[in-house]
Amino acid sequence: MRQAVSLLAALFVPLLGAQIALAADPVEWLARANQAARQLNYTGTYVYQHGGHVEVLRVSHRVDGKQEREKVEVLDGPYREFVRHDDELYCNLADGKTVRVDKSAVQRFFPAAVPNEPARLAENYIPKLGGSEKVAGRDCQVVILEPRDEYRYAHMIWVDRATSLPLKLQTLDNNGARVAMFVFSEVEIGKRPDKALFEVRTDGKRMQPASLTRGGQDIVWSVSPPPGYARILESMRPLPGVKSPVLQSVYSDGMSNLSVFIEPVLSGGAGLEGLSTEGATNIYARRIGDHKVTAVGDVPPSALLQVVNSVRRK
Repeated sequence: MRQAVSLLAALFVPLLGAQIALAADPVEWLARANQAARQLNYTGTYVYQHGGHVEVLRVSHRVDGKQEREKVEVLDGPYREFVRHDDELYCNLADGKTVRVDKSAVQRFFPAAVPNEPARLAENYIPKLGGSEKVAGRDCQVVILEPRDEYRYAHMIWVDRATSLPLKLQTLDNNGARVAMFVFSEVEIGKRPDKALFEVRTDGKRMQPASLTRGGQDIVWSVSPPPGYARILESMRPLPGVKSPVLQSVYSDGMSNLSVFIEPVLSGGAGLEGLSTEGATNIYARRIGDHKVTAVGDVPPSALLQVVNSVRRK
């Protein structure tokens, strides 16, 4: 695994080795990238590739003092729109009639999908500097996060040298193959987008909570995530095609995330069980008594097997 990532990293060094910022630590670059993604004003269009699926999105980000506003629009396929005011996220769904509201959104859209505490990444990854490359016509420093074990994939982040804004992000599997990619095709940094762009229009629409209270399940579960992962969210969530809300827990190592869903098995069976893949996402499901436990994520199968097989009733 490490050999594949190291070979990939080595491709960048001979090309522009003289331009590598030797004076800067890779963790410093990530800290600057995290700050830039949250504190700068910018507007841009980026491509999201996940397995064979490709989407084009437009992001607008505005900062007023301590208030942060963000809007992400899906530009192809069914229209979807996401507007975030600090930690409140409003999702205009594809039916055009429903707005899903998350009052405590913990996960961020690209380019803010960089860790809040980059110094802690060294516990689970080996941070390295790669070479220099252009993204959307701007000079970038490549930062590589090589996994220390089999429970996470590698990541590569292209950080704009002038502003520290992340302009490209790739996730690579254990063989060095690309799992997912975000990359700006064009970006304008420094100009504040119009405030009216971030208005949430709810007139005539159905408001749907993204999560319900935790009290929706009487059973208390014990879950042991893979080493380095910590729970960042637990809630009851309504899911399409599922009659009752499902218990969802999200675990993160600061860069990689996986979700665990626990739901009662209704008449007709538990559905798909075992290990499977949808696009670039791995899925592992297992029945435990009269409940089904499913783990999902852009993480190695070993991480999903570990967490699902650890689930027990307290």
